[in-house]
Amino acid sequence: MIELKNVKKKFGNNEVLHDVSLSVNDGEVVVLLGPSGSGKTTFLRCINFLERADAGILKFDEEEIDLKRAKKKQILDIRRNSAFVFQNYGLFNNKTALQNIMEGLVVVQKRSKKEARKIALDSLEWVGLKDKADYYPSQLSGGQQQRVGIARAVALNPKFILFDEPTSALDPELVGETLSVIKKVAKKGITMIIVTHEMSFAQEVADRVIFMDGGVVVEEGAPDEVFYKPKEERTKKFLARILQKDMYYI
Repeated sequence: MIELKNVKKKFGNNEVLHDVSLSVNDGEVVVLLGPSGSGKTTFLRCINFLERADAGILKFDEEEIDLKRAKKKQILDIRRNSAFVFQNYGLFNNKTALQNIMEGLVVVQKRSKKEARKIALDSLEWVGLKDKADYYPSQLSGGQQQRVGIARAVALNPKFILFDEPTSALDPELVGETLSVIKKVAKKGITMIIVTHEMSFAQEVADRVIFMDGGVVVEEGAPDEVFYKPKEERTKKFLARILQKDMYYI
């Protein structure tokens, strides 16, 4: 289980996160929804220390970590057990698809290059890109680059994966192929926290939906509860702008 308590984060005078708490069970898929600027991505980045929270506690594998004062060893332990899929792919432009996946296996997990190569090739095959192993990011479409990013995450065999709007940088016709791969990841039973604006995808893949706004959790529940019978007025207004009005009950 991943448990976060009272996470706070400011950028200057702008308090982006106000005492946000969240628990995610092993194997659970949790989707974070909300308007731009609601704190979703910042919260995600605080979990694996891409951003340093100003306050808050992270409990993972029976260890309790102070997010503000976490030691290097604690941060490394979280990163060794997790993977992050970026909205802008986050690939090394000077490395091939294969090398991008091997990097974390060799540098972070200290695997041999031979072993890392086999794992990387298997991961590329799993996302349907084994024939693109020697291609550089500039030679791949956006959808293909994101699938390499997902393959890189899965190759690490992490205990949980954080997805930050994995389809936001894609052309509309490329969104489907990326979402189908994420669905495959969900079926592997890997714990996932996903920030997305893809409502139908969220309904299909999520075990639980969290709606955030203004740096706080406004509402949470099963997808059918949040999408079709939202309780909070702010959630209703958000959904009304995105979904057809007859898709949920007020």
